[in-house]
Amino acid sequence: MPDLTESIEVAASPATLYSLVADLPRMREWSPECTRVTWSADPGPAVGARFIGHNRVGVVRWFTFGRVVAAEPGRRFSFSIHFGPIPISLWEYDFSPTATGCEVTESWTDHRPAPLKLLFRPVFGDRTPRNVHGIHTTLNGLKSTAESVLHRE
Repeated sequence: MPDLTESIEVAASPATLYSLVADLPRMREWSPECTRVTWSADPGPAVGARFIGHNRVGVVRWFTFGRVVAAEPGRRFSFSIHFGPIPISLWEYDFSPTATGCEVTESWTDHRPAPLKLLFRPVFGDRTPRNVHGIHTTLNGLKSTAESVLHRE
């Protein structure tokens, strides 16, 4: 069960939304924390593809390692985040067709062990409210990009 979930209606097809989200290097366009994503040796977006995410909040910068765990075009894209052997989170994007386009749902599941949450809280703060803001910002940016693509077509 995800810790956070938010949905948004977008006037674009599930295929369009999927192609935007699955192009992880573009995530920096929408996410308030992501500054860069680079695919590892196996470029994605296929299940098992690995990547490095670079993030920033204020002056704090960090990187994480990710792996694509679901890649179903037009339906679902998800990836797990870890730092070394430590699980951090699962991010999921689900795409459902609607009468006017698509509903996009972004979910975050916190997989950090309790001691790690306590250890990093002074540096990174409470992830839940930060991720509420991040998900909201990401979905609205994604909507803006997807709908502007439609207007150019």
